[in-house]
Amino acid sequence: MKAVLIWALVLGGVPQLLLAQDSAAQALPRVVLSADGKDFQLEDASQRFYVWGVNYDHDRDGRLIEDYWHDEWPTVEEDFAEIKSLGANVVRIHLQLARFMATASEPNQKNLQKLAELVKLAERTKLYLNVTGLGCYHKQDVPAWYDEMPEADRWQVQANFWQAVAATCKDSPAIFCYDLMNEPVLGGGKEPKQWLVGPPLGDKYFVQRLTTDMAGRENKEVAAAWVKKLTDAIREVDSHTMITVGVIPWAHVWPNAKPVFYSPEVSQPLSFVSVHFYPEKGKIDKAVAALHVYDIGKPLVIEEFFPLKCSLDEADEFLRKSHPITDGVTSFYWGMTQQEYIAQGGMQAALIARWLERFSSPSKP
Repeated sequence: MKAVLIWALVLGGVPQLLLAQDSAAQALPRVVLSADGKDFQLEDASQRFYVWGVNYDHDRDGRLIEDYWHDEWPTVEEDFAEIKSLGANVVRIHLQLARFMATASEPNQKNLQKLAELVKLAERTKLYLNVTGLGCYHKQDVPAWYDEMPEADRWQVQANFWQAVAATCKDSPAIFCYDLMNEPVLGGGKEPKQWLVGPPLGDKYFVQRLTTDMAGRENKEVAAAWVKKLTDAIREVDSHTMITVGVIPWAHVWPNAKPVFYSPEVSQPLSFVSVHFYPEKGKIDKAVAALHVYDIGKPLVIEEFFPLKCSLDEADEFLRKSHPITDGVTSFYWGMTQQEYIAQGGMQAALIARWLERFSSPSKP
């Protein structure tokens, strides 16, 4: 749903050792659910935590983090420092399945170690990580063995991915949450036998099917089975980190649509609600009304937000009106500062620069 791009098992001991050796983790409190499960708070404190974050989904050239974090690590360090300077407290990273699973059952140890280093960087920078997984954003990178698998085998690979990632991250208080998959969908639509839902945005496929054969099942039945399998896999190695799923809010498209992943039948294993909103010009109240559909008694995070289809003032209006029922907002950062966008020139760069200025201002909603 990132249409803004039109613009622009071996669980390994090494990663755990890297995390354990870093004393910076001691200074960063873990973010947990409140006792009533309705808010976030800092562990062992009554202080409420409000997510003010960015998606770090690609760099200025459209590269995914695994494309450059081995050879250009100083760039990642610089980006995290810039994100911190914006006033953000959470960074949403997007991990690609093909970069973390060498085979159906064997994790990629080199990238797990790099993930452990990224977690240490987050601890030092005092930023929390929303670890979003199972990405297949670049279709050309998806291995044939994964694409050709039937549903059950594919889900098992996904469970193996999450066990490896969770085993690497579980001991760090910098891990805010695991997001099982970006914008999963069920059956239907064009080309229902394709796992990736097109057309791509830019060169990336952000929407992915959970199954290509509903076999007479209801959407909630499939979604519940998938959520349970992956959350069970994570809980085998990590009993405490919060888990969510970032979804397309279909109530924003069709006012009578009801949540699937955040229905009572599906949402029990999920710690909080994550939805993606791009309000349209002149339709701010419609977007706010759609957001209320996802107010189910759990913390509610707008996990993707950008003034793509509305003015900056309308974006502010949406955030202001949504604030009473939300527990956070996550916008975007693509490796460039406000000053760099201004120097670049052009309408697109000017808009992003102005948004970054507002995002970093002290008058957050």
